[in-house]
Amino acid sequence: MTEHLDVVIVGAGLSGVGAAYRLQTMCPDMTYTILEGRRSMGGTWDLFRYPGVRSDSDMYTLGYPFRPWDDARSIADGPSILRYIRQTAAEHGIDRRIRYGHRVVGASWSSADSRWTLDVQLTDPDGTTGSSRITCNFVYLCSGYYRYDRGYFPDFPGRDRFAGLLVHPQQWPEDLDYSGKKVVIIGSGATAVTLGPAMAATASSVTVLQRTPTWIASAPSVDPLAEKVKRRLPRRAAHGVLRWKNVTRGTIFFQLCQRRPGTAREMLLKQAAAALPDGFDIATHLTPPYRPWDQRMCLVPDGDFFAAIRAGTMSLVTDRVDTFTEQGIRLASGGELEADIVVSATGLELVACGGIRISVDGEEVDPGQRFVYRGFMLSGVPNLAFCFGYTNASWTLRADLTSKAVCRLLRRMRRQGAARVVPRPDREGMEARPFLPLTSGYVNRATARLPKQGPAAPWRIRQNYVLDVLDATFGSRDRCLEMSSPPGPPPVGAPDAPEEVALS
Repeated sequence: MTEHLDVVIVGAGLSGVGAAYRLQTMCPDMTYTILEGRRSMGGTWDLFRYPGVRSDSDMYTLGYPFRPWDDARSIADGPSILRYIRQTAAEHGIDRRIRYGHRVVGASWSSADSRWTLDVQLTDPDGTTGSSRITCNFVYLCSGYYRYDRGYFPDFPGRDRFAGLLVHPQQWPEDLDYSGKKVVIIGSGATAVTLGPAMAATASSVTVLQRTPTWIASAPSVDPLAEKVKRRLPRRAAHGVLRWKNVTRGTIFFQLCQRRPGTAREMLLKQAAAALPDGFDIATHLTPPYRPWDQRMCLVPDGDFFAAIRAGTMSLVTDRVDTFTEQGIRLASGGELEADIVVSATGLELVACGGIRISVDGEEVDPGQRFVYRGFMLSGVPNLAFCFGYTNASWTLRADLTSKAVCRLLRRMRRQGAARVVPRPDREGMEARPFLPLTSGYVNRATARLPKQGPAAPWRIRQNYVLDVLDATFGSRDRCLEMSSPPGPPPVGAPDAPEEVALS
């Protein structure tokens, strides 16, 4: 007999654990489980094991609002974040709701039954595989936005000739010893600026080879205000103050980048110049051809990226790969970089909806042809939500807003006795705009596969946490959300649970 649940959460990472907490506390009478394709909890923070892996957002905003971050460091390393996620799950009993080795590969909706059928690929600890099916009333995808099985690996000319080791950070070898080795890191994003200083501590030499510079900002790894606030306020209140302080600071800086890009540019270059040795060519190596925040900005704790350059343990080269050679890389300019190890920190492969095949009444859903309702549902797709964070701020800020919005939606369905809810555009021929407002290569490669946003609410995705919080608190319902109660199973949850806040 096929098991049936009210809600299935897909993914046991930072978002999935947060979603489970909100579901337990806001919809306590609903049955749910978390399906996790891997054999462990933590998502991104369990997958990535490369040297120095860390957050690129402060933990007062990347952490959960319901569980204060107690570590002294506000910019934390990967193992600390993973430990925080697992402790949160254990503290609230969420770890007992996770089914590991359960990868959702297909989801089909039946309007006749008002339910989803999930095709699940099973993998036991010993590697034995199988399959199963689970039905549910509502699916919440917290599976992230990129492929877990592989990263983006350009087809570099001549790479088969290279006699050394070529690795991608997403598949970092556990036994890789780079001490005393010549290392070249190809890339300019968050992974490259993290790997460079970390590997420079023991490698013979580290060269970061970038095609195009990235805007880099430095921030203290330990918030100078945090300990003062923690000494004077209760734990949860202190966390809230620090969270809103960082939200406000980040929002102001992002708005400065958007409205006064020249001023933001000068600030960033001045900060870099103060941390780098005299004579360093900032114009070539640290001045991108785009405005700050047109692509995601890199955050380096305590200026470690600049410090490694100043110390001479790491160098930065701006050029293109012409071809790999046996000894390393020949550049488009004619120069050569010798290497024992080349790290291709060249980005991610983005996927929509975790790469799950979705169909509605037998018709396959192409996410790239759908619009996004309020940043978490697809037009024409019933009873399904997905979690996606901000591009200009901490992921968890929007993830938590989304999880609360999903729970309010489930409560509203229960009050109205609705078995299904589906967003539908309120206008014909709505202009399609890219889902992500960034010009980064990994975003451009995936634009066609990702859903689209529209020109106005509720189909436009804001990148402003403060406005989103206000909208979530005071926003009104709109006519784009269609609810109905066709014949089928009873609505999700019990009919007598109280309402918290109107859906926004």
